[in-house]
Amino acid sequence: MNDIAASPIVPPPLHQAIPPSTPLGEHPEDRVPIVGVVSGMEAILRHPRRVVFQLREGNAGKMASALFMVTLISGLVYGLVVGTFSGGSQLWMAPVKIFGGLLISALICLPSLYIFSCLSGSRARLGEVGGLVLGLIALTTILLIGFAPVAWVFSQSTSSVALMGVLHLAFWGLATIFGWRFLRNGFAHLSVNSHGALYLWMLIFVLVCLQMTTALRPILGTGDTFFPREKKFFAAHWMDVLEQSGRPAATTQPR
Repeated sequence: MNDIAASPIVPPPLHQAIPPSTPLGEHPEDRVPIVGVVSGMEAILRHPRRVVFQLREGNAGKMASALFMVTLISGLVYGLVVGTFSGGSQLWMAPVKIFGGLLISALICLPSLYIFSCLSGSRARLGEVGGLVLGLIALTTILLIGFAPVAWVFSQSTSSVALMGVLHLAFWGLATIFGWRFLRNGFAHLSVNSHGALYLWMLIFVLVCLQMTTALRPILGTGDTFFPREKKFFAAHWMDVLEQSGRPAATTQPR
């Protein structure tokens, strides 16, 4: 009888993390092609290096198209959930405003990001920078879909515009943090020497997105027109919403 105890067989891990110092393209996973919306979603969630590699290797156009479709589908789906709070015309207006607002905010901030990236030592082309911005909003909208069931439950159980606004802003803030991590890691592979300017750009992008929610109001409540008639700063608009929500005699939702 063999008295030597057999050592247990440990199966290899299903997925081994790639060391951050590994240059793009040296790992086989980086070179796996990304085709279609589903493949784009999986890549940006599980293999963000693959997205950056595809952008850098001259496939920025195809990669940007895939990320655009991911953003379109994810943004419209989450916008539909937002629209269920008020129903009616908001079922189509909220998705259009959420997707359009994110895309317009990205386009507004793209030139400044390209300039900041050049000042930070990056050799990224404008198409690559645009692809990274699309990756940021694509990842953000994908994560928002993960929060959509929770948002739907609250939208069907409360009539408070202020509460739903805070909830959606919290979900968007969490999703944007992960989108920022993708952008920062992407620039890390594109020879950025300092991330200080990128942090400044992210602050600008967040402020633009917040102002866009006011410029395209109402997104949660109801209104007579697609666009508001009055110009407002987003902080002033939020204060007005909180004031009106606190009035017991209020019978209409603020715009």
